[in-house]
Amino acid sequence: MEKTIDEKKQGESLVLEQKEGNKRKLFIESYGCAMNFSDSEIVASILANQGFNTTQNLEDADLVLVNTCSIRDKAEQTVRKRLEKYNAVKRSHNPKMKVGVLGCMAERLKTKFLEEEKIVDLVVGPDAYKDLPNLLAEVDEGHDAINVILSKEETYGDISPVRLNSNGVTAFVSITRGCDNMCTFCVVPFTRGRERSRDPQSIIEEINDLSSKGFKEITLLGQNVDSYLWYGGGLKKDFDKASDLQRATAVNFSNLLELCANAQPKMRIRFSTSNPQDLTMDVVETMAKHRNICNHIHLPVQSGSNRILKEMNRLHTREEYMELIDNIKRVIPDCAISQDMIVGFPTETEADFQDTISLMNYVKYDFGYMFTYSERPGTLAERKMEDDVPEETKKRRLAEMVELQQEHSGYRTRQNLNTVVEVLIEKESKKSDAHWSGRTPQSLVTVFPKGDYKIGDFVNVKVNDCTSATLIGEAIGYSINNE
Repeated sequence: MEKTIDEKKQGESLVLEQKEGNKRKLFIESYGCAMNFSDSEIVASILANQGFNTTQNLEDADLVLVNTCSIRDKAEQTVRKRLEKYNAVKRSHNPKMKVGVLGCMAERLKTKFLEEEKIVDLVVGPDAYKDLPNLLAEVDEGHDAINVILSKEETYGDISPVRLNSNGVTAFVSITRGCDNMCTFCVVPFTRGRERSRDPQSIIEEINDLSSKGFKEITLLGQNVDSYLWYGGGLKKDFDKASDLQRATAVNFSNLLELCANAQPKMRIRFSTSNPQDLTMDVVETMAKHRNICNHIHLPVQSGSNRILKEMNRLHTREEYMELIDNIKRVIPDCAISQDMIVGFPTETEADFQDTISLMNYVKYDFGYMFTYSERPGTLAERKMEDDVPEETKKRRLAEMVELQQEHSGYRTRQNLNTVVEVLIEKESKKSDAHWSGRTPQSLVTVFPKGDYKIGDFVNVKVNDCTSATLIGEAIGYSINNE
């Protein structure tokens, strides 16, 4: 399981349209990966029907929820500080306020939060959000409430998420939950349970609904999207018990991509996150076949050393990964590849690290997310391995890796100079209110003068300049997607 964490979004408090007649106020913050932000939209939808409107004013809230992440120690420390803040506000301003923890950290630290530290009233795991009305009734009667039971079936396919803080252009669509890959560094299989997929019909219905509301791009979301497998419901691991009819009518990720691309040919389709061991060439060939499936694959590798990959229980080798990259580039020459890397995993030597550096030089990733290893309680690595790489060594290696990635990002970005790229306008540029900002199919941020264009337009942009991460150009007309 990989998670791409957008640092700019951490701790966003979410606001949605006020529902008439709702009297109670909800303050909800999210930390972690896109799955958590997507889950917050599901929670908001459930609570809107329980009389809650969102607020960005913590002091006014009747209910404060924080949607948490256990993938990195930094996220957990941040959430603990936020819980301290909520409780300080509760003591000084609003004694009736109720505080709850949602998500992965809730599942992992349930008794600690409720019984030992007594800092929350409510603990809700990732598969228990539909139980929120019952749990809130318990809390309203003065009891602590908890449900962290992991489900074999829950996919929330029947809940239409409320799009929080949405730009009205791009949206996440969740397609799988849970993870079966037992990477030794990762806590997700324990906090989100086994892998199950959502009914493809409900996914298409959600995409069609988003299109009717004017959305222009969706990202299919899952801990490991390539593992998507629908055969009428049930866990991925139980597919070997499926009937002949279920097997014959099963929908895999390549089939799902095809269904989505055909359902809305003018809508851009992205997906995240992929796992090298599960990304099959039929997915790449489906991408090549459909113009509206974006040419970008986030393909975390974590290390370039075969020895470390084995220690991590990654079910691919360095050589297999490189062959997969070669095959992707053969079928889709302009496909952007991005990475996740962990530096300083237990026992990582300088030679192991140099293997990672040489892999980076081989692939020349478009961009990447790089972290130093931090031990996660409950993982196999924490139980069986000593965190033996000194912190200063980790930091030095990370700095070297980041510097190399910036060099490669610059190299890939410069390849777009003097070309024309299609850009979906998402928002105003942060640096200039006279410029729009959007992304190419390869997920490259592009800025250009506004002209008469508007958010949600697909525009052809001539690239005249660039930084290491951003294209700078001028619009030369609408793309065929706008016709």
